[in-house]
Amino acid sequence: MLTQPSLTLARRLNAAPAKVFAAWTDPEKIIHWFGPSETIPGSVKAAMDVRVGGGFRISFSTADGEHHEVGGEYREVVPDQRLVFSWAWHSTPERVSVVTVTIKPDGAGSLLTLNHGQFFDEPARDGHRRGWTGTLDRLEKMFA
Repeated sequence: MLTQPSLTLARRLNAAPAKVFAAWTDPEKIIHWFGPSETIPGSVKAAMDVRVGGGFRISFSTADGEHHEVGGEYREVVPDQRLVFSWAWHSTPERVSVVTVTIKPDGAGSLLTLNHGQFFDEPARDGHRRGWTGTLDRLEKMFA
C-alpha cells in the first residue's frame, strides 16, 4: 500500500483561539489573509457555510496573472479548536485532499497546527507547502 504525501506546519499566533478560529471561518476575515505570498491584495473572495457537511469556495489571483479557486466540504467543526475539510482545486476536482487545522491556547496566544494530507503526489505536496507557508505568514502578520 502506497502512502500518500502529507505536510504539517505550525505557527504561534498573537491571538486567542477564538480570534484565530474566526479568521478561518468568517469570509469577511479570511479574505484579508488567505493565499500565498504572491496573492494580489483585494483579489480574495470567499463563500463559507461552516458546519459539518457545509461547503466553502475561495478564489484569488496571483501576480503572475493566474486565477485560483479551491473548495471543499467541512467534515469536522469544533469552535475555537479544530476544523477538518476536504480540499480540491477547481482545475483538478478529482484530486481531493484533506486539511486539518488545530488551534490550542498558548499563553496569551495560540498554537496553530495545519496538516494537509492525502496529496496526489509529492510535487502537489511541495507546491502546497510553499502556498501554505505564504498563507500562514500572512495570517501571522494579521495578528502581529
